[in-house]
Amino acid sequence: MIRSPIRPMITTMSTDPFSGPEAWRRAFAAGLERQLHQPTLGSFILVLANASYDEGLWQTLWPALNRRFGELADQLVETLARGRRPEHPQDDLLVFLELMALGLGRLHLTRTRRAGPWLLQHIPLRALRPARMSAARITSLQAPFDPEGFHFDRAFLRPERLWCGDWQGHRLELFYNKFPFAPGHALLVPDPAAHRPQYLDQETHHLAWRWLESVGERLPGSGLGYNSRGANASVNHLHLQFYTGQEPPLPIEAPDLVHNGGDRPWPLPVQRFTDPDQAWAAIEQCHHDKQPYNLLYRPGRLYLTPRAFQGRVSTPTWSPGPAWAEFAGLITLSDEEDFLNLQPDAVANLLAAHAP
Repeated sequence: MIRSPIRPMITTMSTDPFSGPEAWRRAFAAGLERQLHQPTLGSFILVLANASYDEGLWQTLWPALNRRFGELADQLVETLARGRRPEHPQDDLLVFLELMALGLGRLHLTRTRRAGPWLLQHIPLRALRPARMSAARITSLQAPFDPEGFHFDRAFLRPERLWCGDWQGHRLELFYNKFPFAPGHALLVPDPAAHRPQYLDQETHHLAWRWLESVGERLPGSGLGYNSRGANASVNHLHLQFYTGQEPPLPIEAPDLVHNGGDRPWPLPVQRFTDPDQAWAAIEQCHHDKQPYNLLYRPGRLYLTPRAFQGRVSTPTWSPGPAWAEFAGLITLSDEEDFLNLQPDAVANLLAAHAP
């Protein structure tokens, strides 16, 4: 199936993109439209990836995307022909060169299908995503914040910001996800200038819980994902992953599952909480035990999945390693053959192998 279309874009962002689904759609689309006027390769890649996730965006933006791609490619070739080094971040430069080799005409929209209880989606552009630290073998939950490494407080990322504001005494910034794998996918960074590493603290946990309850009242199908360090987090700067408009709910939310009060087993243990203090106690226990974990926040509840450290379990070629979305039952594939042929048991076996 194809994601539902985004409605026609406007040129100004709503002052409150969380006031309802229409305001969110308009703000999300208008922000992408603005990004196409940025001179950076990163902005183009971000717009392309988000447009390819949604049919309505793709139809609206394709002429401008195709034209902008040609302009950027010509500029890059001219720079190289002059013997100059392109002044672009290396990650963005590599992805754009791969797009030049591939050609935009060979890209297609995200497709989804069910495989048993799992929701599979084929996103070809995810194959180009820089792995950053999600590809590393990690053995600890904590590492110092690196001001010289990739983080969300860098000036060149500001055009990729969808929204920012003060909420209950905290500065919140929401960035587009450059390689989205969920509807309305964005990165929520609390107090980015504090330069905190990817290690969840009690205040941020309660902040995320309250903020999602507030947003969820106006934006149905909203959630927050969290990967601890060692659980396929790709950036060591404290952040959560926001999505909205997810219909149907993710497979981990099925009412007949054991952790939801039913009798159907899940491939590995999951804890479900409806009280934020009890949820924090369980998260704190993971910290005490040096146990990596993935979280899914939904309004008024949280799913906690303790798991093995990334790199300790061999993964099949179709998986770069599971993170919060995979443990929630949303499986992203970059290869079409894998998407068409992957069997439910293969997914269950991958998740079960990551049990702590």
